[in-house]
Amino acid sequence: MSRQFAALIRHGAYRQLANTPSAHQGFPLTEHGCEQARDGAAVLAALASEHGWQVEAVIDCSTLLRAWQTASLFCVQLQANAAVNKRAELHLASYDVLAERGLGSAANLSVDAIAKLIAEDPRFPALPADWKSNSYFQLPLLGAESLMMAGQRVAKHIQQQMDDLALVRTPPRATAADCLKVFVGHGAAFRHAAFQLGVLKFDDIAELSMYHCQPVILEHLGNGQWQHIAGNWKRRGVNEGAKD
Repeated sequence: MSRQFAALIRHGAYRQLANTPSAHQGFPLTEHGCEQARDGAAVLAALASEHGWQVEAVIDCSTLLRAWQTASLFCVQLQANAAVNKRAELHLASYDVLAERGLGSAANLSVDAIAKLIAEDPRFPALPADWKSNSYFQLPLLGAESLMMAGQRVAKHIQQQMDDLALVRTPPRATAADCLKVFVGHGAAFRHAAFQLGVLKFDDIAELSMYHCQPVILEHLGNGQWQHIAGNWKRRGVNEGAKD
């Protein structure tokens, strides 16, 4: 019986504005970020080759530029590796639902600017000190969402894609190769999605992060069940916030 695996890939380093929650910044990867993506693709190819996983032709990615560029570099590197690409030409599919937590009308403002915006609005109380990292806090602004809300939509997408993949590959399961579906997105949204999928405990969300472009591999067991089988989560530093 064939098995299905999902590779969660956090985008590479990019030109992020200082003291600004990542939100939906549209800046590209740095050169170092491009190198991280190429290195991460080599790691993923080695894992796929070692375990005999067939990389699925469609790589899903966030519509934010840094994720799309990362996915594009993975696509090129994996396409060139005959050991893991035996079926079809790889290509990308971009999805808004894989984006990082959105801050609505405060998108891409600095931390200080957001605090000032809230303070000047008589309808809202002052922001809690942990508002950026609190999984359930949602800015009281149009279009804003919590980290947990972002994780829920990412988890729903991953679950649906893998359920569909399992159905497509069912006949004949006895002879079908094990497959690997690649998802490229953002660290905080992926960690909260992993909690929703039952892979991480709630306390793990704050304690762990993800390495840029290094794959975390989850096995899709069916019936909403998942397990972490390869790739390391990053231990979060004491002063590190909920960066994507």
